[in-house]
Amino acid sequence: MDAATLTAAAALITGVAGAAAAVYGHRGAARATREGNAVTGFNSLTDQLQEERVELRTELATVRAELAAERAELSAARAESARLRALVVQLGGES
Repeated sequence: MDAATLTAAAALITGVAGAAAAVYGHRGAARATREGNAVTGFNSLTDQLQEERVELRTELATVRAELAAERAELSAARAESARLRALVVQLGGES
């Protein structure tokens, strides 16, 4: 082989190897981007779920406080009803 043919073959091989490296590098970069997007999305979802959890805990505490207040009112109403029944019986009526 003469020098020109050898140089042309070397350039051709170098070009093919460079193209293969570029394709492989692009695939790796695309994979890293996808994985990065997945991690970012997961972190964002986790943050949103934690915020919702805090809101739900606050709402649950409010509902529990309202329920306790209603139970106290019911207990007071029952006590008043029992007092009035006892008064009716004391005054000669029937309960």
